[in-house]
Amino acid sequence: MEKQKLNYEKIGTELKNGKLIIYPTDTVYGVGGVITNEETIKNIYRVKDRSFSSPLIALVSSADKIEDIAFINEKNRKKIEILIKKFWPGGLTIILESKKIVPPVMISNGKTVGVRMPDHEVALKIIESAGGILPTTSANISGEKTPRSFEELDDEFKNRIDIIVNGGVCPIGTASTIIDMSSENIKILREGAISQKQIEMAIGKI
Repeated sequence: MEKQKLNYEKIGTELKNGKLIIYPTDTVYGVGGVITNEETIKNIYRVKDRSFSSPLIALVSSADKIEDIAFINEKNRKKIEILIKKFWPGGLTIILESKKIVPPVMISNGKTVGVRMPDHEVALKIIESAGGILPTTSANISGEKTPRSFEELDDEFKNRIDIIVNGGVCPIGTASTIIDMSSENIKILREGAISQKQIEMAIGKI
């Protein structure tokens, strides 16, 4: 499949009608669906054969969308703003206390949600078409290789998805770094595209 000319308005309509999408981001290929439909989010878990104990993250089209879905701990606000200015759009997922718009199934009935703004034009337009927030996880059956290019997508997995976008190779090709800033006790949960050293150079020792 060649890279296609995308009709973002049509994609947005289909997503809002409950369809799932495979799409490229800056890190790896993702599979996502709208946040406003709990059944759609359950379907993301089903197509991946994924345990409901593993939360999804919310990809956003702009930093302005953060407080639509999450509370910012005021004691961390300055540090969060520094990280967003330095690393967004990009490979940093920030964990924050979730708001009621986030369906419990998406966050394993927890109280926090991971938020990231990808550095990828096509991804941002797709997320924007869905309302600016798109619950997402890697586009693979759980336990299998995470796809960093269109060619690495599993055919069986693609057959389970309604909309498939060919964006070639993901420029970073490494999963995002995850930092928990939902409380005063800041901690890195996964080191990925951005190193702990880079983060500490920006906001100080963690």
